[in-house]
Amino acid sequence: MVAKKVNEDLQRERARCDFNIEELTNFLDWGPQYTDRRRKLEQRVLSVKGLLDDIPEEYLSHKEKYENAIRKSALLYRTLQPYDDDGMSEDELAKANFRNMVSHAVFRDNSPFSLHFTMFVPTIVGQANEEQKACWLKRAKNMEIIGTYAQTELGHGTFIRGMETQATYDPSAEEFVLNSPALSSYKWWPGGLAHTANYCIVMARLYTRGKSCGIQPFMVQLRDEETHMPLPGIKLGEIGAKLGFNTVNNGYLGFENHRIPRDRMLMKNAQVLKDGTFVASTNSKLTYGTMVFVRVMIVNSMANLLAKAATIAVRYSAIRRQSQPKPNEPEPQILDYVTQQHKLFIAIASSHAFSINAMWIWEIYSSVTKQLVAGTLDNLPELHALACCLKPITTTDATVLIEKCRLACGGHGYMLSANLAQTYGLATAAFTYEGENTVLLLQAARALVKAWGLLAKGQPLKGSMAYLADKTTIKSWDGSVNGIIKSFQIVAIRKLSGVVTNLEDLKKSGLSPEDAWNKSSVYLTAASEAHGRAVLLSVYKTEIDKRSVTMSPPLRMVLHQLVEMYAVYWALEKIGDLLLYTPITEKDVAELQQRYIDLLEKIRPNAVGLVDAFDIRDEILNSTLGAYDGRAYERLMEEAAKSPLNAEPVNESFHKYLKPFMRGKL
Repeated sequence: MVAKKVNEDLQRERARCDFNIEELTNFLDWGPQYTDRRRKLEQRVLSVKGLLDDIPEEYLSHKEKYENAIRKSALLYRTLQPYDDDGMSEDELAKANFRNMVSHAVFRDNSPFSLHFTMFVPTIVGQANEEQKACWLKRAKNMEIIGTYAQTELGHGTFIRGMETQATYDPSAEEFVLNSPALSSYKWWPGGLAHTANYCIVMARLYTRGKSCGIQPFMVQLRDEETHMPLPGIKLGEIGAKLGFNTVNNGYLGFENHRIPRDRMLMKNAQVLKDGTFVASTNSKLTYGTMVFVRVMIVNSMANLLAKAATIAVRYSAIRRQSQPKPNEPEPQILDYVTQQHKLFIAIASSHAFSINAMWIWEIYSSVTKQLVAGTLDNLPELHALACCLKPITTTDATVLIEKCRLACGGHGYMLSANLAQTYGLATAAFTYEGENTVLLLQAARALVKAWGLLAKGQPLKGSMAYLADKTTIKSWDGSVNGIIKSFQIVAIRKLSGVVTNLEDLKKSGLSPEDAWNKSSVYLTAASEAHGRAVLLSVYKTEIDKRSVTMSPPLRMVLHQLVEMYAVYWALEKIGDLLLYTPITEKDVAELQQRYIDLLEKIRPNAVGLVDAFDIRDEILNSTLGAYDGRAYERLMEEAAKSPLNAEPVNESFHKYLKPFMRGKL
């Protein structure tokens, strides 16, 4: 095969890059050993015949898309299986998979096996006792059974306590009887539930001895292991087409007097004895671990999706030429327009910021997990609150910035073959799943208000909330990155202080605590966001300072430029807060604005190098606009040729409808 020539503009861009791209790739991968492992894994997977589609899936029917996704999921799992652990520790394996996006080459819209790995297996690990793990964990890891996780119902999502699915214990048979008492109690949304999974962890309200004992997890077999037919008393189906995730096989689930043995309740934390006695968990926060794990993974996923979108948009902007601002001169690359840089460079910096924060919070999570094993829960609530802030901020920002990347590609960005619309669909879904963002911000606000109360009693704070105790004031604006971080912390402190005072005043006026909370909820979410942004920026700066010490000077410089641009960008975005709570002046704002433009100019020569360092293979980008060789126009035409409508010069509809219509005979 003759090698295809790389676009000359991209060649020039890569020649301008003044840092070592491989060095940055290694940094983003946690180290060169993980880069090497990831690349070997990608090569292994992408060389397997049948994993990549010959016909774009947008030309398949809904049913064909699902069947094709199942075929590829099974093939991908068998291909990946020898690489599952490679003798690595759990922590090393997690780091090795942080930037493993090889499945994006196989699925534009995700796999129907996704919840099996992200929720079903982790919940067995986190909530099953040792006997139950011995029964189910090996089978689940070997894919002898395929599972999903059913929590959300048609009528209830984030409000877990409102869920209606019932599990009533029958001591005479030592069984639980599962029922869906109303249409609103049907489970709705679980991936793989409709036709793929034959087991499911179901969150249901436990009743024993005539009393409700809260929401508990139950292992439920959905389908016969041989015939795959639904078991008696189980109603299953698919929920229909969605904005994205259309190959995930999201389903609904209802129960009618379906019985399961007593040992099918996951009993690591709470138990039901044979006689129906309920033994409550020693600590209700023990179930936080799985939720935090998933939210950490979401922060990392947003970094990866942003990296894809930025790579596509920056490379396309380097080869796209448009307009003629200077007479008699060639049309410039649209990447030379400052407005284009403003749209795209923040996406690169945000991907770095999210990735760094995901690394940081993962290390905290790993430490807390070890403490949980030892029976220490002290740091779990703070970690939970932190995840409740970072998940909403990263998913919201990623959704906005991916859409900016799509819009920055003009009309061609609207093509499905650009793979920006699908990437947006994957990101925007995360706004809702695993905790709706507004609800999570309000959960974080409860932790912040509680922390403020502890401060008022003279008790110290630690971790990400320690800065709340800082009572110092700033008399003049400090525009350094550290100064901006300090200002963001002051904004968070002032917003939190203000909303706590407001809550107290409302309660004194006669409102109930619940009504006072609801009336203050807009400002509570604002305080949570302010706290989250202060943490996000602080961690980004601190970790880059720490980790860049051993880097080559050129790479260290460009990473610090990105940190500074990120800080200045958000200072300008939140200028209203800074004007309200800090001594920033009109002159300071003008200086920030000019500094931001200067930073865009400094980053511009390294823009393509920065996205190349994400090291995302063309098969994984899956984009006509963002391929490494820059042949965007050729790829658009090649992809257009795959349309079934181009298989014949005249479509049969002409003879059936158009011709009679035009001749007045229809």
